Amino acid sequence: MQNYHFIAIGGIGMSGLAKYLLEQGFEVTGSDVSTSKYMFELEKLGAKVHVGHDEKNLPENSIVVVSSAIKDNNPELQKARALGMKIYHRSDLLKEISEKAKCFIGFAGCHGKTTTSGMASYVLDKTAYCPSYVVGGILPEINTNGKFNSNQVFIAELDESDGTIQKYLPDICVINNLDEDHVDYYTNGVDSIVEVFNKFISNLKPNAKVIINTDCEHNLRLKGKQFITYGIDNNADYMAKNINLGAGFIEFDFYKKDRFIIHLSTKLIGKHNVYNTLAVAVALIEAGFDIKKLENAFSTFTGMKRRFQLIGKVKGALIYDDYAHHPTEVKALLSSLNAFQNKNIIAVFQPHRFTRLQNFWNEFIEALKPVENIIITDVFAASETPIDDINSEKLANDCQNAGINAQYIKGSMQDVADYLYPKLTSNDVVISIGAGSVTQLGPELLKLSNKD
Repeated sequence: MQNYHFIAIGGIGMSGLAKYLLEQGFEVTGSDVSTSKYMFELEKLGAKVHVGHDEKNLPENSIVVVSSAIKDNNPELQKARALGMKIYHRSDLLKEISEKAKCFIGFAGCHGKTTTSGMASYVLDKTAYCPSYVVGGILPEINTNGKFNSNQVFIAELDESDGTIQKYLPDICVINNLDEDHVDYYTNGVDSIVEVFNKFISNLKPNAKVIINTDCEHNLRLKGKQFITYGIDNNADYMAKNINLGAGFIEFDFYKKDRFIIHLSTKLIGKHNVYNTLAVAVALIEAGFDIKKLENAFSTFTGMKRRFQLIGKVKGALIYDDYAHHPTEVKALLSSLNAFQNKNIIAVFQPHRFTRLQNFWNEFIEALKPVENIIITDVFAASETPIDDINSEKLANDCQNAGINAQYIKGSMQDVADYLYPKLTSNDVVISIGAGSVTQLGPELLKLSNKD
């Protein structure tokens, strides 16, 4: 049986691919710089994993899988090249898997692709359609980010961060939105992103369906196909009407043209999740599924892990966690919290990467305005070198100068929890925001609560 060796197997995307292969009966090995819960899960499924990168970790006759984060000096990668082994970028493996499916549904765009790909996978899985999928987050209840059932339907999140999206050939593709991000790769900003997506569209099969959100201005720059459209504000093929944004739910009437189809609801919050739910409904209808048979599954969807995930209660305060790390995502998240009427919202924001903070400095300040109480923690570097004068303390000062009640708290998430815990009341809602270690804030607060 073929062995696949993953360098950096502990990441959310790589571990999903590894699970998928294990469920097909392939042998899987891998390594990462530190242990993680994803590695423990893979070990339970039969993978052999190593902590630390060493050429001794690499079995003979393996196909080696790497991500864009792996540098050329990695000892396992160097050995694989010296031995002439086949080396896949993770996108190459995902492409190979997707090509075996009769129907490949891909979710793309700068924001929302984890939620949409996960929601589509969850909805079909809960209604016994048995999809196969690899997504960038953990599905609620099902508790996995990758699963093989059959080659009938395959659902995946299509990453645009490094341009590899151009490799994929989905039969149905949703493009949620386009925005300026990943400035290390897209040096000309959103113009570069639009260019890559147009190349991606031009490569698709003639009968492929491309579904776009027409409320996103940059999506309107896409060309090369007769698009299927969805939206809220602008007239589109599919629309959400009579929207109700509640504290802990959204609901709306789903229309095709002027024809009412169904009333949909999910246990999500915010207008951005109306778009996400709408996108999934359109994709599944266009794939041939009966939307009325999926209604109950939509209504039980609570969101992907780290997407406005309820961590628990501390002294009566609700503690949530969210992965938002781009100003558009942060603004959408914080704006949606107005559904918690008469509650004291405390947002704990950890900037992710010095380069992102530098490039979107003013945008982050604007994004943090919707909430009255902001705590800003140290930047999560994500292997980047610090940049002079780009730091969280300065960001907090500039937020204060802009009229935002922001403060900088130095140190670890335990330090932040120690500061915050004594001040919490049952009227508070705490939301940790960022793609880094800020996710540990909720567990740290729960530890303090358990001690009491």
